[in-house]
Amino acid sequence: MSLNRRAFLAATALSSTRILGANDRLRCATIGTGNRGSYLTRQFKEFGAEMAAVCDVYEPRLEQGLTVASTGARSFGDYRRLLEDKSIDAVIIATPDHWHAQMLVDAVDAGKDVYVEKPLAHTIEDGFRMVEAVRRTKRVAQVGTQRRSYPLYQEAKRIIDSGVTGPIRLVNAWWINSLKSLNNRPLEGKLDWDLFLGPAPKRPLDPLRYFNWLHFYDYALGYPIGQAAHIADGVQWMMNSTYPVAVTCSSGKLNLEGGEIPETGSMSVEFPENYLLVFTLSYKAMRYRACNDQMQQFHGEKARFDLGRESYALYPQTTEVEVKASQERREPDTFDSADGLHIRHFLDCVRTRQEPNATIEMGQYTNVVCCMAVESSRKGRRVRWNAEEKRMES
Repeated sequence: MSLNRRAFLAATALSSTRILGANDRLRCATIGTGNRGSYLTRQFKEFGAEMAAVCDVYEPRLEQGLTVASTGARSFGDYRRLLEDKSIDAVIIATPDHWHAQMLVDAVDAGKDVYVEKPLAHTIEDGFRMVEAVRRTKRVAQVGTQRRSYPLYQEAKRIIDSGVTGPIRLVNAWWINSLKSLNNRPLEGKLDWDLFLGPAPKRPLDPLRYFNWLHFYDYALGYPIGQAAHIADGVQWMMNSTYPVAVTCSSGKLNLEGGEIPETGSMSVEFPENYLLVFTLSYKAMRYRACNDQMQQFHGEKARFDLGRESYALYPQTTEVEVKASQERREPDTFDSADGLHIRHFLDCVRTRQEPNATIEMGQYTNVVCCMAVESSRKGRRVRWNAEEKRMES
């Protein structure tokens, strides 16, 4: 980085830092206004933030972002220009995964707090860059793993922490869904392809890659890994885990024409706390109502604890034919509320400067698991974590 660039970022950070009162309205901005980014923009606005700016490299999505932002919001094609706005307090990063790291580093260096979508990063090295930048600048950064702010999951955490299950040595988890084909739509407006690619390898303009970036290794780690960012994070939270010991992952054949990353896979994650997480995902199965599409089973010596998207149940050990729950809670169609609670918590932390529920380090714990799973799947062997050197070894 040049001296002039460092000076600019330092000056921007200093001028952007202001003391907020409880009644101050936060000025926020969204980088990446596709479906998820536009949804978050609406949510932030509902919880009192002024959505003062939006940014996207694709003109129709930029226009979509403007329709849900606050009146008078500014639009940007280049996120770096948005970060120059000294009145912006916080930014939402809802772009493809390969851009998360650089955008977060630039945002905190410019004095902004950050709400960054999961998975945290595209590589292990990028994740550690993000951790360093957040701690160096003392900004508030929350990862969008909204289960950590969902009351049902918080109650589940208290139950597991109580020790009622006895020691847990195995967690079985799965996520089942259905995806028929990739999106083959044509471009319908101007796209800054070079800016979309950013740190990814240079390629000719390809609408299929743009609209289906989650299916290509240049920009993401795929559905099995992207959804593991939800499940593994939840399990690591419940089990008080940080980094793994080793990961072994295998994938099925690719069944979505035009893609690159298999949509069916299974990973086995060894943790130093002496338990094994086995997570399996397929996006080529029958479709379930959301309340039934995923499960995490914590197999304790005294009881099994089942944790779904919107439910939990505790099953004590028994020799009876019928295994009955001693505690259960089921709240179908309430999981969407977790986003709002997570966002409100983040906005409170921006004002109070307290640590959020989903810190940047927590996001990195799971990012390491996810990146190791991809390495294992592509190389066909068990991948170990070198804790001392903070790198994987295969």
